[in-house]
Amino acid sequence: MNRLKDSISPYLLQHAHNPVDWYPWGEEAFAAAQAQDKPILLSVGYSACHWCHVMAHESFEDPDTAAIMNRDFVCIKVDREERPDIDDIYMQATLIFNRGHGGWPMTVFLTPDGRPFHAGTYYPREDRYGMPSFRKLMAAISDAYRTRREQVEEIAEDITNGLRRDTLEIGGSPDDLNSNLLDEAFNRAIASFDSINGGLTRGRPKFPSPMNLEFLLRHHARTGDARALEIATFTLRRMAMGGIYDQIGGGFHRYSVDERWLVPHFEKMLYDNAQLSRLYLHGWQVTGDPFFRQIAVEIYDYLLREMTAPEGGFYSATDADSEGEEGKFFVWSVEAIKDVLTPDEGRAAIAYWGVTLGGNFEGQNILHVPFEDGDVASNLGITLEALRSLISSAKDKLYAHRTHRVHPNRDEKILTSWNGLALASFAEAARVLEREDYRTAAIRAGEFLLSTMLTPEGRLQRSHKDGKTQFNGCLEDYACLIEGLLELYQTTFETRYFSAAWSLTEMVLKHFPADDGGFFDTSDDHEKLIARPRALQDNATPAGNTLIAKVLLMLSAYTGDLRYESAAVGVLSKLSSAMGQYPLAFGEGLNALSMLERGLDEVAIIGDAPGLMEVLNSGFRPFTLRAFSPDDVWEKGIPPLLTHRGKVDGQSTAYVCRNLVCQRPVTSPDALREQLDQSTR
Repeated sequence: MNRLKDSISPYLLQHAHNPVDWYPWGEEAFAAAQAQDKPILLSVGYSACHWCHVMAHESFEDPDTAAIMNRDFVCIKVDREERPDIDDIYMQATLIFNRGHGGWPMTVFLTPDGRPFHAGTYYPREDRYGMPSFRKLMAAISDAYRTRREQVEEIAEDITNGLRRDTLEIGGSPDDLNSNLLDEAFNRAIASFDSINGGLTRGRPKFPSPMNLEFLLRHHARTGDARALEIATFTLRRMAMGGIYDQIGGGFHRYSVDERWLVPHFEKMLYDNAQLSRLYLHGWQVTGDPFFRQIAVEIYDYLLREMTAPEGGFYSATDADSEGEEGKFFVWSVEAIKDVLTPDEGRAAIAYWGVTLGGNFEGQNILHVPFEDGDVASNLGITLEALRSLISSAKDKLYAHRTHRVHPNRDEKILTSWNGLALASFAEAARVLEREDYRTAAIRAGEFLLSTMLTPEGRLQRSHKDGKTQFNGCLEDYACLIEGLLELYQTTFETRYFSAAWSLTEMVLKHFPADDGGFFDTSDDHEKLIARPRALQDNATPAGNTLIAKVLLMLSAYTGDLRYESAAVGVLSKLSSAMGQYPLAFGEGLNALSMLERGLDEVAIIGDAPGLMEVLNSGFRPFTLRAFSPDDVWEKGIPPLLTHRGKVDGQSTAYVCRNLVCQRPVTSPDALREQLDQSTR
């Protein structure tokens, strides 16, 4: 085994038996490169990445290829999920070298001090796909390093200087943060809406983009624009009817390679399902459509059943491949379905999920829902209720049968940021759906994160597995966990969750700010890298800068501390021009801006009156914050929103405030609902 044998990362351990003399990222590798005067071959990927597995099988497991790597390079392997800071820096370099194209596996060639001078993604064993073979590439790189060192140094220096500047030209002012900007962003965001298949872009591939769909729901809540709701809900329905959604076990795959949401890359990621579960929950709150509630519940139940660690945290991902084949675990033949189900169930399942003898994926069938339920029932000559009963029974039987197949590998590391996203979703679902199991899951996750990922000094760490916690937390870890804790507070009203979120926010203000506004992704005492990354655009998860802006606005409303709002404005004003022009890259920033522009309804309830709380938890209220105390609070309250609040005439009382202006206290659910509805727009 090579030097990766002591890692806790499942991705690194997948390569521990390679004949490549891999180093983990660290001083030992750079010292070896400098001592031997060799360039560094940096390979970055993640455990559920299909093409990472392909390149590993073709090249890293091949003794002859490994011999070349070991002879000519010092080789470093990085799990991008453990080290998003390293991934971000060298992905920016990859995008520069490849005219905006990047992905994983990421293959970067560095000088011994870490500066990149060439980069790409997957390279095949032999010349194909218009790409040189990996061996041919390595020969050219090695030759350039030995014979054209001056040119290599110039390239490395130019690229590194570029990485030390913001990759996005940021600019704007607080005056730009208004409803006009939100309206402009909305109109640009829907300009390429796919009215046939759903999605905010046409063509292939298709990514769910939950931050952008959330922006549409919030735009509708803020303005009443019916187009925003229609586009969002149409897309949500099409996605959930597609093969990107696991029709049997629940949960979404990463993305679809086609324009119809049919054929996915089959990995399942915690961050996708954490965000999408919450998005479908919101879709149900807005519309009352039970379909959206069903999808949300199926995702939550999948996460509890298959992705929850005994300690209470959530695992990171499941692989796309099993038994060496992509998607094998998830696909079905007509014969397999008939073997498992009764004749009536089989006929219904084959019709409902569009199953054919020829299949839609390498001779097999990815289950999807190509027709409306009523049309399927009519064609089968049965009632809609009978169809749904048969499909429910078929799901249970097919799922039970599928459990006996060889499962894809599961990446069981626990990441703070992704767990924060899941915590927020479960906590909100617990109060909205009144599910005690979701409440328990949220509390267990919150307790695990606070007890395991938080150092005695109050700093976060990023990754945990097999009893070992490591790596400094990045901005996204803080931002995601802060939001999760604020949601957990609003479900349990345990003040220690609010206090923890408050303390973590202060850590962000102390250790992450940039001089020109906004925040760096790494702290001021982080390992020194060739650049200090600052991601401003959303990727599959919200950008740390824009998510922290959102939670800063929440903290400002809870505490009355305008430092938090000022810091949020500092982030958003820098991005105002970019948000208007490229809204699909800034969905979370637009969600934060909608909070700032509209203002947040700060609701403090004093006294235990379930009816008042039910009003807060009914309908879609993305601009409402909740605080609760069973007793009068005449001294300093936690959160401060509760301070100087008491019952009126001995009755439980609700106080509704916005932008430092409070309405009269009310004691009845109807009066509270009227106040909130009046302030909706």
